[in-house]
Amino acid sequence: MDLAEILLALFIVVVAIVSLLSNLLVLLCFVHSAEIRRQVPGIFTMNLSLCNILITILNMPSTLLGIIKNQQPFGDCVCHTISFLETFLTANTMLSMAALSIDRWIAVVFPLSYSSKMRYKDAIIMVCYSWLHSLTFSLISLLFSWVDYNRIYASCTLHLNEESERIKFTVFTIVFHATSFMLSLLILCFTYLKVLKVARFHCKRIDIITMQTLFLLVDIHPSVKQRCLAEQKRRKQRATKKISIFIGSFIVCFAPYVITRLTELLPFVGINRHWGIMSKCLTYSKAASDPFAYSLLRQQYKKVLINIVNRLLRRDLYPSSGHNSSLDTENDYCLQRIS
Repeated sequence: MDLAEILLALFIVVVAIVSLLSNLLVLLCFVHSAEIRRQVPGIFTMNLSLCNILITILNMPSTLLGIIKNQQPFGDCVCHTISFLETFLTANTMLSMAALSIDRWIAVVFPLSYSSKMRYKDAIIMVCYSWLHSLTFSLISLLFSWVDYNRIYASCTLHLNEESERIKFTVFTIVFHATSFMLSLLILCFTYLKVLKVARFHCKRIDIITMQTLFLLVDIHPSVKQRCLAEQKRRKQRATKKISIFIGSFIVCFAPYVITRLTELLPFVGINRHWGIMSKCLTYSKAASDPFAYSLLRQQYKKVLINIVNRLLRRDLYPSSGHNSSLDTENDYCLQRIS
């Protein structure tokens, strides 16, 4: 092992630890909170976390051993199984993120009809489609024996063994990434940009009301005025920042690997092993970041975790009426103070 491989191996270890702990916390919140279980996004979040946990305990150790040993880490049967699951889980996670973006789009753009447009049954159907979609491509790769150890990525993943099947493998790879990565990316961009448009519209309305109120109340205390203006500035940046994280992390983590897989289809192009492993590590890093982006940083999950900790420590919960559940309620409180 050279220095680059040692650093990549350490990166996988760190990512695996963070991914396992954070995704387990998400599932723990789902189990302990009836409110989260009743909500539609909880179904998509649970499916995403389960896939991330399986990737963490199956695929990441496989790649880690592949880097250390510089050869196939397990026997053929185990390696083929891991490769099969890698295809299934990767597609499933992408489609789960797309489903979450659709849910948020409907919740923000059609808030009054959300309960009828996105029912619990609809969420189950979307998850079933995600599983069926992913399982179809996994079975095809297994049927054509395209599941094997790939030295470029030090992983048990899709791999072409016979040159005579290059055309079939090329078509399969293009269709797989088009219907998984590209489809999910298009859905994320469409839905979150629509959400951003609505968020900016509401921000403008709130800004107008805030400025009119500040203009009328000429004797307002300067500290209250500064607080409202600061919140107005933060509100403009908050929606853009969140949506940039959702779309940006998806592109940064998956695009290098997908582009590399498509590039290697060209027979005259050689892929550097270090770059191949690095692109694979980036896809693994998404499993560690998803719990924070979609769950653990939300106030609802924080409250559930605090409840669990207090139960373990046998402490009574103190009322949190003095704390606002979000920055939006903080802004409402600010407006109430000046009116």
